[in-house]
Amino acid sequence: MSIDVRPATVFEDVRAVLGPKSPGANVCWCLSYRVPSKVNKELRGPARGAYVAELCRTGPPPGVLAHDGDEPVGWAAVAPRADTSFARNRKIPHVDDLPVWSLWCVRVRPGHRKQGISHALIAGAVEFARSRGAPAIEAYPLDNGDARVDLTMAYAGLRRNFERAGFVHAADTTSVLAGHPRVLMRLDLR
Repeated sequence: MSIDVRPATVFEDVRAVLGPKSPGANVCWCLSYRVPSKVNKELRGPARGAYVAELCRTGPPPGVLAHDGDEPVGWAAVAPRADTSFARNRKIPHVDDLPVWSLWCVRVRPGHRKQGISHALIAGAVEFARSRGAPAIEAYPLDNGDARVDLTMAYAGLRRNFERAGFVHAADTTSVLAGHPRVLMRLDLR
């Protein structure tokens, strides 16, 4: 298997990883941190997918996708922190005033897990941010130690996977997800 990670410019590929089985379902589409809370609440059902389709068309791409051949098998959301709710989040601190990018969601499709795809997605998201001039990239993964994490809530990633990718612990947060504290991990790209 050869995994290729590239910018998420093809909406059908994004839909394959993030979209609902039922077109009218109200799923996240990885928008909850990308758009203001009011907009997030207003976007319902198919409007959420339409919003993501527009992001794919107009750019910059809303993240990166991992492909096994032509099949999309994973997703990572990455964008300038200033363009996300992390710019205003009271539970996740700002370490300094650098215009960092945020990496907040890593998702691998069922049937493709435990094959290193999440590691490829993290590396691909780092390269995506670096190629667009990011001085650093942050992630806010779960600090779960050896405890099991519900796969639904593991979207934030796991601390050890970010450490493996060269990220370092930059700060503790007061954010908790699925019963696990989240930490701020950072990789300097300068």
